[in-house]
Amino acid sequence: MDSFAIADQYLLAPYELNTDRLQDVFGHIHSHQIDYADIYFQYSRSEGWVLEEGIVKSGSFNIDQGVGVRAVSGEKTAFAYSDDISNQALISAARATRAIAAQGGGAQAHITKLSGNTARQALYYPSLDPVALCGDADKISMLERLEGFARALDKRVIQVMASLSGEYEVVMVVRSDGLLASDVRPLVRVSLQVIVEENGLREQGVSGGGGRFGYAYFTDAVLQDYAQKAVRQALANLAAKPAPAGSMTVVLGSGWPGILLHEAIGHGLEADFNRKGSSAFSGRIGERVAAPGVTVVDDGTIRDRRGSLNMDDEGNPTQCTMLIEDGILRGYLQDSLNARLMNQPVTGNGRRESFAHIPMPRMTNTCMLNGDRDPEEIIASVKQGLYAVNFGGGQVDITSGKFVFSAAEAYMIENGKITYPVKGATLIGNGPDVLTRVSMIGNDLALDPGVGTCGKEGQSVPVGVGQPTLRIDGLTVGGTNG
Repeated sequence: MDSFAIADQYLLAPYELNTDRLQDVFGHIHSHQIDYADIYFQYSRSEGWVLEEGIVKSGSFNIDQGVGVRAVSGEKTAFAYSDDISNQALISAARATRAIAAQGGGAQAHITKLSGNTARQALYYPSLDPVALCGDADKISMLERLEGFARALDKRVIQVMASLSGEYEVVMVVRSDGLLASDVRPLVRVSLQVIVEENGLREQGVSGGGGRFGYAYFTDAVLQDYAQKAVRQALANLAAKPAPAGSMTVVLGSGWPGILLHEAIGHGLEADFNRKGSSAFSGRIGERVAAPGVTVVDDGTIRDRRGSLNMDDEGNPTQCTMLIEDGILRGYLQDSLNARLMNQPVTGNGRRESFAHIPMPRMTNTCMLNGDRDPEEIIASVKQGLYAVNFGGGQVDITSGKFVFSAAEAYMIENGKITYPVKGATLIGNGPDVLTRVSMIGNDLALDPGVGTCGKEGQSVPVGVGQPTLRIDGLTVGGTNG
């Protein structure tokens, strides 16, 4: 069954909705002057399981559905939503959005007849239901095996918490330009936290992964890999010395350390911040903003990835968008509203948390592409510095580009060799400035394991990050041994 048939089954047919009735909804909106309007339907079924000390500590199951109606006039947006999907609820929401016309100056938009056919789109993940395809006993067994793998690795492991989550989401976008588009979005994730203890000292390690597929992805080999990474991180922190402080060379590992790229640079390349002039990258298209060799893309088309989408939440196809090419700023991430106001092409980055939220430009999978250096060569080039393998939390100021990130797993580099683990290291810098300090780029591009969630203006969406090993010169490290 294709995505349109599934969307019709969940979102239209049960409520006796069809293209004629949806056309009538647009008639209620377009009785006033607006530029654009759309209707966003969503059905989602999600679950979560937590296992601690071999016992299921919590289990949750949730079904949510609703519809959001949006009208746009100039820079202004009117939005109404309802968790009642019915013809009357749609008409009421449509009438509520008309108030914007009194304030806006938009011309009378042309209403294109709905065709009744979904837009054709590439498929980057299967239209399966992970929640229904795997039994509850199998999910609990998976978590029990994961806990067992972690405990078997080291006797110092004293506590293990394993969790999994799954979601089956069906969406449909109906637009005033006549487009109907739909998508079926599976999403699963497994997380692991271990605590180790030795001589009264305790440290923790975390790992996990996921993506847009079913629970069958989590084979014993995958689970064992998660266990090894979490225990390794915990034991490294147990043996770690206080991190030094000061300006030094920092080598970022491949994969998840791309979260620094996402936060310090990616948000600054979202179109709304640049249209309003509040980003450190505003008005800099065509300028050098990074060292030669630095190429950054946002790619929503990578197969099965957590941040990938067959279409964005405005019905536009996702794509691979060039943001920075060989150090030159080439473009921003655009949704429909900002693309129209900036006279730029849409990039398929209009995203929303749910039917109860308006779309805005957001990242999908943001990656720095490969360079030509061997990672071992990069390590060997550093006389003294920090090797950051994993990150915890961080904060970024979009306007200035300033950021602070804490390293969850880091090591010292001395005379070209990784010597001992350190803890308490924080990376402090400025996103645009850091890009100019990249001096070596590895050939080992890796994507994160599938655990990223991005927050912006109160909305959270799944994302991905990636990068090769990077050498950054003269980055400020805040430590506990300054």
